[in-house]
Amino acid sequence: MTLSFFDQFMSPTLLGIPLMALALTLPWVLYFNTGSRWLNNRTSSIQALFINWFTKQIFMPVSLGGHKWAMLLTSLMLFLISLNMLGLLPYTFTPTTQLSLNMTFAVPLWLATVIIGMRNQPTHALGHLLPEGTPTLLIPVLIIIETISLFIRPLALGVRLTANLTAGHLLIQLIATAAFVLFPMMPTVAIFTSLLLLFLTLLEVAVAMIQAYVFVLLLSLYLQENV
Repeated sequence: MTLSFFDQFMSPTLLGIPLMALALTLPWVLYFNTGSRWLNNRTSSIQALFINWFTKQIFMPVSLGGHKWAMLLTSLMLFLISLNMLGLLPYTFTPTTQLSLNMTFAVPLWLATVIIGMRNQPTHALGHLLPEGTPTLLIPVLIIIETISLFIRPLALGVRLTANLTAGHLLIQLIATAAFVLFPMMPTVAIFTSLLLLFLTLLEVAVAMIQAYVFVLLLSLYLQENV
């Protein structure tokens, strides 16, 4: 039976039980719990420094009202980056390659920012649908365009994360398959292909971290507009 390259993105099952839940809970094992000691170890200190730096970068332009989201968005970023990085290991599954999972993250958080804007400052929130100084003839068209762009935001969040990770995984599998096939026939070409695969893997590690950061950064920008 010939397997498709896209079979790697199917949700794995064991004895008919989906393993998606196991993949989603695994990242939390990597993080240490706070203890009663006065001093933390090196790993905990590095994690704390990274979390503090990320939180400052994300919420620096956001007003004080949006700082309540700091724990939620920071936890989401750590969760996404852990899933993306663990998915690069052999014989693993990347849940964030599933559009349904990414939309589950994107839609409720985007909708929460919109509801906050409509509740706290409805005039300012609705003002985004019509830029100031718009000619009268263009008002209906601009309102429709801005409304569509508003509702397409969660779709863009989910599709961006899914497409980037899916494309990277597919490219890694294609180049790895090419190197495996070329090795008996042209060992030199296979070695150069393997070097390309190494650089692509390093690039995919960077993409896994950047896409998690971009996902949360865009959510913080949406929050900034509505707080």
